[in-house]
Amino acid sequence: MIVQIGEMEITSSLIRTPAGDFPLAGSRWQVNEFWVPQRRTPLWAKIVGVAGICLTAGLSLLLLLVKASIPQGTVTVTVTSGPQQYVARIAVHDENDVININQQVNYVRSLAAL
Repeated sequence: MIVQIGEMEITSSLIRTPAGDFPLAGSRWQVNEFWVPQRRTPLWAKIVGVAGICLTAGLSLLLLLVKASIPQGTVTVTVTSGPQQYVARIAVHDENDVININQQVNYVRSLAAL
């Protein structure tokens, strides 16, 4: 195995997926990003809010109203080889995950062009 992208394993001549094996030569790859911002109370606000109940008689519970926007999403990697196609959905938590997946796909694209 040269590279693993999600549940796909890429060797020097094959793409192994749960749906079966595809030839690597001539395969086409596509990457799509889907981000959704989620609003949550940060951990520090929860800890300070609960710990401060004894000191401020409930005023520290206002810290539980603090919200932070946390981006979460998935990256879909679609590989097409002849009539066969497979889509892998990979959960990502920050932009470094997305950059890493794009670099892996670009490397596999270069192998498929050989």
